[in-house]
Amino acid sequence: MRAIVCRKYGPPDVLELREVEKPTPKDNQVLIRVHAASVAMGDCELRGLKVPFEWKLLLRIGFGIRAPRKKILGQELAGEIESTGKNVTRFKKGDQVFALTGLHLGAYAEYDCLTENAILATRPANMSYEEAAVVPAGGLHAINFLRRANIQPGQEVLIRGAGGAIGTVAVQLAKSYGAIVTGVDRTTKLDMIRSIGADHVIDYSREDFTKNGKTYDVVFDAVGRSSFSDLIQSVKDDGYLLLGNPGLSQLFRGVRHSKNGKKVLRWTGGYPVQDLVSLRELIEAGKIRSVIDRRYSLEQTAEAHGYVDTGEKKGNVVITIH
Repeated sequence: MRAIVCRKYGPPDVLELREVEKPTPKDNQVLIRVHAASVAMGDCELRGLKVPFEWKLLLRIGFGIRAPRKKILGQELAGEIESTGKNVTRFKKGDQVFALTGLHLGAYAEYDCLTENAILATRPANMSYEEAAVVPAGGLHAINFLRRANIQPGQEVLIRGAGGAIGTVAVQLAKSYGAIVTGVDRTTKLDMIRSIGADHVIDYSREDFTKNGKTYDVVFDAVGRSSFSDLIQSVKDDGYLLLGNPGLSQLFRGVRHSKNGKKVLRWTGGYPVQDLVSLRELIEAGKIRSVIDRRYSLEQTAEAHGYVDTGEKKGNVVITIH
């Protein structure tokens, strides 16, 4: 089968199209014929080790010192189950699914095997494979945080990084909860953010939302580029600060902070498959739609990574495989 192989850490051109052995499902696995995969910022950060210094050593220990141990990257996909292991009961041949592959990676290939207990569910009936493939990573992250913030109708929610994969789902989720949403991002993304329901937008190149004196019931930082002290002062007393992509300093300060009843939430370390089912139900109810900026073929994966590296993508970038 064809797959994109990452031979070492580095720029997009370390990604190569190669013929590799087609996987065979184990007794508890399904074999998925992959129709589409996403290029998320996390994929690019792993490929290039473009992360804060304090995370680089941890990534090398976890994924490989000089090169990724798992050569086929890609964390989310959509496709059709081609065959199942003998012990699989949740899925059958022909099921159309979408999944977060997580640390398994493997989505940049024509086929991938996942266990039936992976973060895997039947894809939304009203979405194409391309639209479904970009939902899991950003969607699961967004719903994990916003649900815990217990957003009530009429509350004010600010989302930093509203134009990214996480942020575009977060805007729509917060609106579905009845919130008044302010999206923060760069100039080129503001019209798109309005189009998915944001009530207000802020161009961070022209205005620093942490300095205008405005406070919010919930501040969700999906990109991790603002200081903790600036973020927390934008949260109302008894409000929530959601650290969606924190550095180590943000994590440590968040653990200690409890001033004026302000609550700081961090990632819990995993996602239940039920959250993926909940996202599917919200999509089928018309509450969430995918935002796709560009589509690439499998052969163009390195080009897709190069575009995501620019930071200009609006929502998501998708790889069409079959």
